[in-house]
Amino acid sequence: MFGTRLAAAMDEHGPLCVGIDPHEHLLASWGLPASAAGVREFALRAVAELKGSVAAVKPQSAFFEQYGSAGVAALEETLAAARDAGLLTVLDVKRGDIGSTMGAYAKAYLDPASALAADSITVSPYLGFGTLEPAFELAAAHDKGVFVLALTSNPEGAEVQHAESDGESVAGSIVSRVRQRNAQTLGSAEGPGPFGLVVGATIGTAAADLGFDPSDCGGPILAPGVGAQGAGRDELRAVFGDRALASGQVLATASRAVLSAGPDGLADSAVALNRALTAAD
Repeated sequence: MFGTRLAAAMDEHGPLCVGIDPHEHLLASWGLPASAAGVREFALRAVAELKGSVAAVKPQSAFFEQYGSAGVAALEETLAAARDAGLLTVLDVKRGDIGSTMGAYAKAYLDPASALAADSITVSPYLGFGTLEPAFELAAAHDKGVFVLALTSNPEGAEVQHAESDGESVAGSIVSRVRQRNAQTLGSAEGPGPFGLVVGATIGTAAADLGFDPSDCGGPILAPGVGAQGAGRDELRAVFGDRALASGQVLATASRAVLSAGPDGLADSAVALNRALTAAD
């Protein structure tokens, strides 16, 4: 299952996932144009340089989509290149819809027959957790993963994620539902489930204050916010605790902290950040 594949990749390469986010200022610093061609060169170069250095990469779909069909074609090439390089992919699309529409999104990103298929995707549960079922079903059928937004670091998220219903926060209920969905999929099998959470690495004690532990989800946790946004090992420990970090449950995500090193410095930057995240106290 995806959870096992990801755990093995993290055990070999460390807990770092590099976001492939071709912001215009990064394109410019790499000497590339703000165009579909520039994004394509940026992303393919990033994949080539990061091969063998990290467990996974996380292309942000929006930065490709903004350039229309040529940008989407560049994303397709990037996903294929990562697959050929042995890098697991987390496609950051944050999709969430109802019925057949969610089913179509799932086919676009999780069906191996699709040119946009990734190893895993991010999804939003805020039209109701049950609406994500097509993604869970297709992911389970094809050894893919799903990361559900739970507790993000943006200030606006608190009004929904911290809200309570029947004595439980919305974020806490998502953790419980993901745990249940993993148990249903795993059955009697052991190991991490294929379904996980997105929890910001800079949220501090927010999860504890709301009365839940993200690591209870039974699957991997994608933790954006490492590096340029201020999180390091101490911040990860504050959010997730030593047990989750030691078990390889937390996939820490950095983008600018690595990408700003330029195309020739990507691998060294990623290796250094990986070491910092796993350094002994």
